Amino acid sequence: MIEKGVIYKEFKNRGGVLKTSELNALGLSSRQIKKLVDSGDITRIKRGYYELSDNIYPEEAVIARLFPDAVIFLESALMHYGYTDRIPLAWQIAVDRDSEKSQYKIDYPLIEVFYIEPKLLEIGLDVIQVEEVEIKIFNRDRTICDVLRYENKLEREVFTNAIKRYIKDPKKNVRNLFEYAEKFNIKNKTQTYIGVWL
Repeated sequence: MIEKGVIYKEFKNRGGVLKTSELNALGLSSRQIKKLVDSGDITRIKRGYYELSDNIYPEEAVIARLFPDAVIFLESALMHYGYTDRIPLAWQIAVDRDSEKSQYKIDYPLIEVFYIEPKLLEIGLDVIQVEEVEIKIFNRDRTICDVLRYENKLEREVFTNAIKRYIKDPKKNVRNLFEYAEKFNIKNKTQTYIGVWL
């Protein structure tokens, strides 16, 4: 059996998640993988994906390894930008509406999936690094457009705080905001909620 230290190092290098094929490439057979699961060293997250049982990786890094095309979305993005104090019950992610829905049925981490038109996934897309893992997230201006678009899905307090904090944020880009708002057909709403404060 390959040394556990080597396995641990590989998990660390890959953001805390390894696929079966990556474990096989290390020289582990399916029987050895099962043995590691049975001994409690690693945990199966979903079919073909494993993490260390004492995983210390941020959940967003795990999500990015499980679903490289998913984008951190809405309240989860608000949390990242400090526009809300409320931690969502599940990570909200935006994915291609044509993607296979069954792949998102996982027990951990908790995710809430929003299926979106592929062309809309490109608007305001940004990439951040967490634990050496690239994570897709919508930028702050796109996130506020999403807040306006999904107003009825948000609690009033979350909605209001997000708008107020965005207005005070020196990193906001109003030109981007209105450019995105036009693409989403919410320019008037954006002007009503945000334009009056600028």
